[in-house]
Amino acid sequence: MLHADNARNRLIGIGLVSSTYLLFTLLDGSAKWLVGSMPVVMVVWLRFAMHALIGGAVLLPLRGAELLKTSHMRWHALRALMFVAMTGINFWALQYLQLTVTSSIFFTVPMIIALASASMLGEKLDRGRWIAIIAGFAGVLVIVRPGSAGFHPAMLASLLNAVLYAFFMLMTRRLAAYDSPATIQYLPAVGAALVLTPFAIAAWEWPDTWLEWTLACLLGVLGATGHYLLAVAHRYASSAVIAPFLYQQVIYMAAFGYLVFGDVPAPAVWVGAAIVIGAGLYLFHRERRA
Repeated sequence: MLHADNARNRLIGIGLVSSTYLLFTLLDGSAKWLVGSMPVVMVVWLRFAMHALIGGAVLLPLRGAELLKTSHMRWHALRALMFVAMTGINFWALQYLQLTVTSSIFFTVPMIIALASASMLGEKLDRGRWIAIIAGFAGVLVIVRPGSAGFHPAMLASLLNAVLYAFFMLMTRRLAAYDSPATIQYLPAVGAALVLTPFAIAAWEWPDTWLEWTLACLLGVLGATGHYLLAVAHRYASSAVIAPFLYQQVIYMAAFGYLVFGDVPAPAVWVGAAIVIGAGLYLFHRERRA
């Protein structure tokens, strides 16, 4: 059930989504470390398998069969496939890109949501919104720098991931009107784990250390908690309101990348990120005024 659209509920939604992106930073950072020594498909499967196991152990005693009950199973199945695609693309790209680069490209999500809302929901885009969208994608070009020595095909994969995530958020908002946040975050994780199981078995390599096992288990905890908070946030505020607040993730990503991997983002990344963030904040400002 969605909460009333007022200032207090929008602030609650923004607070929840801010916590979500901190957890997602820890998730991506741990995954980047793991894919350095483990097959990507195995890391992705462990992320969803632990999500399903830990989420089930916590939620099933509390909610029982209600956790699995939904009238929109097709939507959950589609989200499960999107889960697999998004996580696989992201974890693969993290092998080659800095955390700050992937998160900066990810900032195009608010612009993609605005475009999707215009084409699918008939919402009108005025001149200011069009300028913000164009500026945002120009910022991505500054980060990606196609044709330069700093370009890597994984950057295009990250951009595709942003498109998928924008539609994923719109679907989350739709389902939040009917299903509980627990169901919304749990069913797709179970579906993703089941889809990936045969591929994970084929590529299986036993983790070498207890640290790898610990991080692999934490992937599920971080993912489950983050997506639960994201689902709750969509009950308090619309995608257009909370999506621009993912910009703070670049700060978390830059700090994590520097402290753990010694990554120092290139100046072009900061310039492009600033452009994209500015465009996203402008879109947020227009939505808040509306």
